Amino acid sequence: MAPQQRGILFHILDVFFNIVVIVAIVAGIRTFLVSPFQVEGSSMDDTLEDRQYIIINKLAFLIGSPERGDVVVFNPPTGDHRKYYVKRVIGLPGDAVIIKNGYVYLRKAGEEEVRKLDEEYLNDRNLGNTYRHPPSSGDKSQAEFVVAPNAYFLLGDNRMGSLDSRSFTERETGEPSPFVAEKDIKGRVWFVALPVTKIHALSPPEYGF
Repeated sequence: MAPQQRGILFHILDVFFNIVVIVAIVAGIRTFLVSPFQVEGSSMDDTLEDRQYIIINKLAFLIGSPERGDVVVFNPPTGDHRKYYVKRVIGLPGDAVIIKNGYVYLRKAGEEEVRKLDEEYLNDRNLGNTYRHPPSSGDKSQAEFVVAPNAYFLLGDNRMGSLDSRSFTERETGEPSPFVAEKDIKGRVWFVALPVTKIHALSPPEYGF
């Protein structure tokens, strides 16, 4: 093979090798570190809006667990793992989440005291309007959910327009299935990436307990 031909071949192989490395790095980042998603619908208004692009931090839940107040992307407990939802973590394993009179109350795992959640992230339309299923029912009677081990109770910030733990059912049986398994939570929403005018990081709320 002539030197010129060998040079061209080495150049092609070098370009191919670099492409493979770049693809592998991008795939690794998307699998284990961060990943983009597009919000669909209004279930997280005003925190997240329809058609916004968000970046989720996957590493956070590879080395830790979801915390109360985190906004997360997950597969719903319907058995359809092609779907991704975005909601806020309200109840941790062992917590009792109590919905009554339009507000959310919490009895933390291992405690007796019931405390009302201070949900400053809710807009005026939704504050005081968290109802039992269906979310727009206006039913202020009490509903209580004791969160299963290794699972979480999630709510959308648009409480009157969110399909969440109040409404989730098993896909095959139609039975209530309010809790999301930890293995089905894919990452914490890190920041809004698009549109440019809406770029901002999401800060965890301060519940005071």
